[in-house]
Amino acid sequence: STPLYSSAASDVYKRQLPTIDKQNQLMQTKYIFITGGVVSGLGKGIAAASIGALLESRGLTVSLMKLDPYINVDAGTMNPFQHGEVFVTVDGAETDLDLGHYERYTNAVLTRRHNRTTGQIYDTVIRKERAGDYLGATVQVVPHVIDEIKNTITEASRIFDKETKTFTAPNADICIVEIGGTVGDIESLPFLEAIRQFRHDHGKEHTLFVHLTLIVQTAEMKTKPTQHSVGKLREIGIQPDILICRTPEMLSEKVRSKISLFTNVPEDSVVNGLDVESVYEVPLMFHQQNLDNIIMTYLQMWTGSPKLQPWIDLIEKYKNPQDEVEIAFIGKYVAHLDSYESLKEALLHGGIANRLKVKLHYIDSEFLTPENAFEQLEKMDGVLVAPGFGERGMEGKITAIQIARTGNIPFFGICLGMQMAIVEFARNVVGIAGANSGESRPDHAENVIDLMPEQEGHQETGGTMRLGSQITVLKKGSRIARMYNKTTISERHRHRYEVMNEFVPKLEEAGLKISGRHPERNLVETIELPEHPWFIGCQFHPELQSKPLKPHPMFSSFIKAAFANRQSRLGLVPTSAKKAKASVA
Repeated sequence: STPLYSSAASDVYKRQLPTIDKQNQLMQTKYIFITGGVVSGLGKGIAAASIGALLESRGLTVSLMKLDPYINVDAGTMNPFQHGEVFVTVDGAETDLDLGHYERYTNAVLTRRHNRTTGQIYDTVIRKERAGDYLGATVQVVPHVIDEIKNTITEASRIFDKETKTFTAPNADICIVEIGGTVGDIESLPFLEAIRQFRHDHGKEHTLFVHLTLIVQTAEMKTKPTQHSVGKLREIGIQPDILICRTPEMLSEKVRSKISLFTNVPEDSVVNGLDVESVYEVPLMFHQQNLDNIIMTYLQMWTGSPKLQPWIDLIEKYKNPQDEVEIAFIGKYVAHLDSYESLKEALLHGGIANRLKVKLHYIDSEFLTPENAFEQLEKMDGVLVAPGFGERGMEGKITAIQIARTGNIPFFGICLGMQMAIVEFARNVVGIAGANSGESRPDHAENVIDLMPEQEGHQETGGTMRLGSQITVLKKGSRIARMYNKTTISERHRHRYEVMNEFVPKLEEAGLKISGRHPERNLVETIELPEHPWFIGCQFHPELQSKPLKPHPMFSSFIKAAFANRQSRLGLVPTSAKKAKASVA
């Protein structure tokens, strides 16, 4: 087929055979670097993930990476009101929420090597200097820090095998690298210099620069901020190949021509980054503008046609629901919804699986009391109590759980949500009046949730956290086992406190079912109430493995149960059908 661009325009577009590494006969990885300008929060992560989805649809293997300019070693200790969600990888790394976008849109399995921060880079360089690795040389930003960044980019191209928990021999066909922050920030300069050198080292046919920018709209579309942003990049030696312009409406040919002229980017490579109803429309929006073909031409690659029907079907289901459910989303960080990004998306995935619109009602648990809770929850179809850390808002969560349990409202408690369900049940059913969590009341005999004995004395070291993918063995015949259709599962964890096994016999005698445990340490992983229409808690974070094209079974089941409750509540099903809710799995 004819290239999108004339070969006379630039040597970049001349077709030639893909470069082969003769040592192992593997095609050399191509790298796409994504930067952002004008303002932060433009959606670089969504753009990177969507490009990854498009390239995967063409049969390519993809790896994705986020380089964060902050000096924190990782996101684990950062305030969720400032930084948003902490996404946990299979190997237990606490990373930026953009890695969640990457995994939701693609089949890539990401690890700690796929999110690097300034803090990690400098820590590695200093450790090497102390170990004598630099042989007494004066350690400087150039070359030592820059070289370390380039090494991490190369490492990120390796594919992780989730089954063997090792990195496989072949590298990804494409490695997409997002540079955090905004062009012009002082702290991002070393990363920009590193990717500039990366193109110098690997060549234009193996590297691609994509710049995400903002078109400011007043009475007319203003392109000057975009021109200045690209100018900043060019000052340090980076010429963008593709511009993605965030805009509420299509750019006119006149505006695109102007942007092309003053940024030195071919007009066909100036892409509309339109506002869309669902972020899952972005891959299709990019494809409609030929972005995947443009990328293939720049990188001199040949693939089959993209297979995008699953994404088309997904958007059709999302935009044409058959009904709706209303879910009370109870958490302590609801003022900043980025704090629950994966959880919010997983609930929407559950709605898509059931062809239902999920309407989330965010309720701050800190302000939920026995006096106002019933009024806020009585008309909800389901109640989800979200994860969190710290004492604030715990009692509000306990109040909500009691209403869901006694009112037969489908309930889903995740991590702290499950722990508070244990506390509520222990207080109000078992009769342990002082039941609580060691997180809010240390060293008490009636703490049904607490640190394990081996964790005592290590609170400040980080060694008490249970992080990453771990095995859970489910009881055969339990509701959760029916959801998964198997009894051995692997889910990701991020928590410190555990259910105290000494209280389990009393909890089970009162009707609570411990349906899943850690096979080696015998820790409680899942709970359910068999007599309740749908009352489930889990210690792990199932939302971290939910994808729009593959909704997590727990969220699909929860939304299905919520819809059954809605039909019953509104009198849309016969009374005999109410009993059927109990068998929803």
